[in-house]
Amino acid sequence: MEQNYYTKGEQEFLLKIARTALEHQLRRGEKFEPQTVNQKLWEKRGCFVTLRRQGELRGCIGLLEPVEALLLAIRDNTLAAARDPRFTPVEEFELDDLKIEVSILTPLEKISLADIKAGDGIVIRHGINSATFLPQVWAELPKKDDFLAALCQKAGLDYRQCQDEEMEFFRYQAIIFFEN
Repeated sequence: MEQNYYTKGEQEFLLKIARTALEHQLRRGEKFEPQTVNQKLWEKRGCFVTLRRQGELRGCIGLLEPVEALLLAIRDNTLAAARDPRFTPVEEFELDDLKIEVSILTPLEKISLADIKAGDGIVIRHGINSATFLPQVWAELPKKDDFLAALCQKAGLDYRQCQDEEMEFFRYQAIIFFEN
């Protein structure tokens, strides 16, 4: 999936789905049902939705695997991000200050520790513990060791476990777009 797979118009439409889903839920208590004849937006895709308020993370939820149509995944992940358990739930008064970012993921590719490079989305799995960082997290943690240490902490693991044979690594790319 190339970076220009989705047209600017399709990206704007998907952001509008996310925004409308939030508004319907917070203002009316209703679930928004997006519609389109564009078959590309009905393809199953893994995706994440990130909410920021005044530049600060307010929620980020997604699915690595493609389990539902993209436009429904964006709607559902937006609503889940508004209730991200790391934060208090988003409230209606915050809507005007929220910025929405969408990351549409390529399929996961199993790799080795040595194959990890800046710019990739990374998933780690060790037993029942797992975590991911989207590709854009490299901007905040540009050193590989710092990136992996934070990812291990997110997964509830010790950084030294990266050397364990049981540790699995996966990478993915993302098409990322956001509201201005």
